Amino acid sequence: MLRSDGVTSSIGLRSKQIGEFATSRINRRALLFHSGSAVVASTAAATALGTAPPGRNQEPSDGLRELIEAHRTAYAAFGEALHDIGGDSDRASREEERALLAICGHAAVEECDRLAKARYLLEIDARGELDLPEHMQAVLRSTMWKR
Repeated sequence: MLRSDGVTSSIGLRSKQIGEFATSRINRRALLFHSGSAVVASTAAATALGTAPPGRNQEPSDGLRELIEAHRTAYAAFGEALHDIGGDSDRASREEERALLAICGHAAVEECDRLAKARYLLEIDARGELDLPEHMQAVLRSTMWKR
């Protein structure tokens, strides 16, 4: 797209002087939101092609369910460690972070897994806890799976 000042830009990227980096205006929340939109669009496309969209009763895979349950357990243990005098909150924090990164990095191949993963991560993000660069890196890497 050519702007009135003659500088070419494309979807949120600005051209800069030599030695500067182009920056993207997309953030983690926008990426997760657009990922959810892609799920809705793929469901609509599947319906248009005559394939049945996944029903609400379809459950995520055992692997993703186990990762989510492990994170919930680690999160509860971390909360308890924070409130206990002499509790090992550093260890509990690392375990909770490892469990969350495992969910972020899970390659959700099936649509029911993608929906469950997106819903759970949006729930975590709503609490303001999906905020490390490692979270976004793991989510992005998880999308690069091959069939």
